[in-house]
Amino acid sequence: MIVCDKSKLPRERLQLEGAESLSTAELLALILGRGTSEKDVFTLSDELAKFLSGLARRPSLQELCRIGGLGTAKASQILACLELSCRFFIGSQMENVSSPSALVPHLAFLKFKRQECFVVVSLSSCNGILGIHVVTEGLADRTQVHAREVFTEAIRDRASGVILAHNHPSGSLESSEEDKRVTRFLSQAGKLLEIPVLDHLILSFRGYTSLRREFPELFAT
Repeated sequence: MIVCDKSKLPRERLQLEGAESLSTAELLALILGRGTSEKDVFTLSDELAKFLSGLARRPSLQELCRIGGLGTAKASQILACLELSCRFFIGSQMENVSSPSALVPHLAFLKFKRQECFVVVSLSSCNGILGIHVVTEGLADRTQVHAREVFTEAIRDRASGVILAHNHPSGSLESSEEDKRVTRFLSQAGKLLEIPVLDHLILSFRGYTSLRREFPELFAT
C-alpha cells in the first residue's frame, strides 16, 4: 500500500507556501480537480501544461478537447481561467512596478494577440499601476500610434509616468527602426507634457525586450 504525503499535494502546498510555489502542471491539477479512469489528474495536467507552453496564442475549445481525458467541461474551465487571468491583469489594481520584469505578467494577454497591439501603462509617482490601456490594434505586423491617443489615457489617469508596450505576433523580440522612431517621438512628447516615458517593452511568446535597457539614448532625460 502506497502512503501519499498530503503535505506535498498541490492544495496543501498552496496553503503553506503560496500559489507562486506551484508549477504550471500543479496549478492545472487544482483547476481540473480530478482525472479520468484512463488518466489521473497529474498525468492529465502535465500533458496539458506541455501543450499550453508550446502555444503562441490562446487555445480554442476544440483544440483542448483533443487532449485525451479533457472533455468539454474541463476544457471550458481552463479557457475560463485563462480569460479571467487576462482580465485580472488588465485591471487597474494599485501594484508597484519595480522593474520591467515585474510588469510583464500584467501584459501577458499580449502574447495571445494575432495582431500587433500598442499598450500604455499609466504609473503613479511611486510607480503604482494606475491603468493598462490598449491604445491601438493593427494588422498582423504593424500598428499606427499617435501621441494624442497615448497621452490622453495617461492624462486621464493623472499619471506621473508611462511605460509603453507592444507585441510582435511573429515571436521576434528584436526592435525595428519604426519601434525606435516611435519610442523617441513619444519620449519627446512625454517630456513636453511632463509625463516621462520610462520604458518601452516588446513582448511575444518568447519573452520580452526592454528598449530602455537596449537603447537608453531613445529616452528623453
